[in-house]
Amino acid sequence: MTQAFSFRCAALGLLMFSTAALVGCEAGGGRDKALVPVEISAGTTCSLDGMLLADYPGPKAQMHYAGGTEAEWFCDTIEMFNVIMHPEQARRVEALYVQDMGQADWASPKGHWIDARSALYVFGSRLHGSMGPTAAAFANEADARRFIDANGGRLLRFDEVTPEMVVLDGGAQHDHTM
Repeated sequence: MTQAFSFRCAALGLLMFSTAALVGCEAGGGRDKALVPVEISAGTTCSLDGMLLADYPGPKAQMHYAGGTEAEWFCDTIEMFNVIMHPEQARRVEALYVQDMGQADWASPKGHWIDARSALYVFGSRLHGSMGPTAAAFANEADARRFIDANGGRLLRFDEVTPEMVVLDGGAQHDHTM
């Protein structure tokens, strides 16, 4: 291979990389800041079942899809896990938030949104959410451990939750009394 040919290949590669980088900047729609969580209003409804989120206890979740303009809401963390973990989930999720139950009031949670993927979850506690048994989300382990001491359950990280743990048929966590 000649030196002139190598130079042309390198120049062409640099030009292609630069073009791809510029196209990538344009494809972002000028978004140069991270998505932030949105607060629940009196009329916010669950994307799966239409329930009014403000009417029910326990942690809620919101999902922001790439290219979407509105958050998709879940009245329960189990619903959020169910949607994100199933193979038919084809849209790219840009942001995923849950409420930190170490800070939010269980009976009427407002605010205290944290990144769902970095949160800790307590499964199997005595406290129920809008759909029955739920997974309480926490920003830090000390709060999660205090919750477990008071309400039972076991601590899991996001990547330890399996699809079998978040099946919705028959109600959240197979609660057939609903």
